[in-house]
Amino acid sequence: MTERFSITLDSNHRVSARLDAAADAHTGFVFAHGAGAGMNHEFMTAVAKGLAQHHVATLRYQFPYMERGSRRPDPPALCHATVRAAVAAASRALPGLPLIAGGKSFGGRMTSQAQAIESLPGVVGLAFLGFPLHPAGKPSSSRGEHLRDIDVPMLFIQGERDALADRRRLERVVQDLDQLARLAWIDAADHSFHVLKRSGRTDREALDEIITTLAGWTDTLAVHRR
Repeated sequence: MTERFSITLDSNHRVSARLDAAADAHTGFVFAHGAGAGMNHEFMTAVAKGLAQHHVATLRYQFPYMERGSRRPDPPALCHATVRAAVAAASRALPGLPLIAGGKSFGGRMTSQAQAIESLPGVVGLAFLGFPLHPAGKPSSSRGEHLRDIDVPMLFIQGERDALADRRRLERVVQDLDQLARLAWIDAADHSFHVLKRSGRTDREALDEIITTLAGWTDTLAVHRR
């Protein structure tokens, strides 16, 4: 099942959304896009299609700035409100299903910030595809400090060549989160999960690894909840 609809945030903001759900879905993933590409980017679409084959429904949505065609991201408060509205929409569209929330890069970070401020209703875990721990060339862990305020399981799927996440710093952040966090490295992949040709791998192989890792993690959460 594919459904396109809009989500109303307030009297001034309305954003597009898309639900991809198979009849046998056991989990829903509320999937936010990265800073520079919207919900219909080929990466977002491929992940949603792949997860459907693993019984995970996906709700993709736009942030307001992307909806109006701007390149400048919205203020964090508006992004957080958008995340909350998308989670609420997913709860209505997928009644009774546990929800995972997260996203690609910027979208994942906005989701984690929203969860850290106040728990997202119905969300049992967070998944980040390329968590942007710091700007390129400026290693720091400050963007991960709020993760300590999150009390649901977290999955970090990261390219080992990601310029926005120094490996040692991210490993330390995840280690500090103890049993709540898991980190999966995608060999030879960068922040966009493109791989080096000389690695002998393809972008498709990296994508498949992302999908199977995320789907396997949602299965584990489902088992624990039962």
